[in-house]
Amino acid sequence: MKPPSRSPHPPRPSVPAGFAARRLAVDGLDRILHHNTTLEDAFETAPPGLDPRDRALAYRIVATALRRIGTLRGALSRLMERGLPKSAPRLEPILLAGATQLLFMDVPDHAAVGLSVDLARADRSTAGFAGLVNAVLRRIARDKAAVLDSLDPFTADTPAWLRERWTAAYGQETARAIAAMHAVEPPLDITVKADPDAWAERLSGEVLPTGTVRVLQAGPVRLLPGFAEGDWWVQDAAAALPARLLGDVKGLSVADLCAAPGGKTAQLAAAGATVTAVDRSATRLARLKDNLARLQLTAQVVEADTLQFTGGPFDAVLLDAPCSATGTLRRHPDIALSKRPSDIATLAALQGRLIDHAVGLVKTGGLIVYSTCSLEPEEGEEQVARLLAARSDVERVPVTVEEMEGIAPFITPQGDVRTLPSEWMRGEKERSGLDGFFAARLRRIG
Repeated sequence: MKPPSRSPHPPRPSVPAGFAARRLAVDGLDRILHHNTTLEDAFETAPPGLDPRDRALAYRIVATALRRIGTLRGALSRLMERGLPKSAPRLEPILLAGATQLLFMDVPDHAAVGLSVDLARADRSTAGFAGLVNAVLRRIARDKAAVLDSLDPFTADTPAWLRERWTAAYGQETARAIAAMHAVEPPLDITVKADPDAWAERLSGEVLPTGTVRVLQAGPVRLLPGFAEGDWWVQDAAAALPARLLGDVKGLSVADLCAAPGGKTAQLAAAGATVTAVDRSATRLARLKDNLARLQLTAQVVEADTLQFTGGPFDAVLLDAPCSATGTLRRHPDIALSKRPSDIATLAALQGRLIDHAVGLVKTGGLIVYSTCSLEPEEGEEQVARLLAARSDVERVPVTVEEMEGIAPFITPQGDVRTLPSEWMRGEKERSGLDGFFAARLRRIG
């Protein structure tokens, strides 16, 4: 009797549960920290068959690590006197992902440590440091409270130049409050086509005063009811305000400048406007078109440098200008790593040219809404002050409390809108706050 045939290769060891999500998280952190990739693009190479829940967990690990990067690096440096070995750059993302789970996420210690060790062993460059990973993370697991108490999140996790700017603009108490909100995972805000109350009930969320639906404990966005059907789109509550400042746009021609990825275009189209969406990025415009197709909304999409665009004249123009995006650090924490103080002046100069150009695209008597998702006055209040001082054919149209429920706290003495991440506290931090935005409404009068 013949013995049973044997495979020439030994069976592969089974992959531990949760390994795929952690590996994707380490890949994402490595790309962001060492290859200048954005958080938005870090998961573009994720395996196509990956469970959406694994992808969501990986994203949460990476986003949390970036929000608390200073605290995490401080903790690791105290436990590694010789620092990280230069021969194994992937070791830092493995340690950061593991420490993030131990300190800031509801993950069992044994899973966070064990899977991190497995990740180290699975990579040739880090296999020799698996014991170090085990020792460092076990120490962090044992001394969690001491690790967190030894570091001030305000100074550890917020770059000094941003701390100084926000303290100068808003005072130290508010600057600390802003930074504290950046450390908290944000809720999911969505704009719905119709019936926000019904969608809030269906998604176990709440309707904010401005009509945005805020969803907690959402899970993978694409799996939520109504996403595939195009009943709503993801949009922070603050980002939804600028388009609403144009009022009733039904039947009006509206140019949405620097439009991608298209949340404001969708708002305007859903409200009945004839929208021309302009953006210079073909990649981002492809995403805008995909969003419009899913939402079953239409707009004329134009790939062009806004400064070279000569359409119109339009009844109204919305310019959400390129900016430092420091108001969105809670949702895009990688921005704190990629931006520099010199970027503010460069972007402010561009914004000045863009807003001047936008005025020329609107009819006499038409409205212009200028907005940025920045906390920096040079990109908001100072832009509008400069424009009004330089041009006699533009006037401010102050925003009033009566126009929109819930925006009273955000209206400045000049009649513009300024939101801060630390505002709109609604109980727990996880259900509070919104992006930092500036918006001003103007009218062309000549």
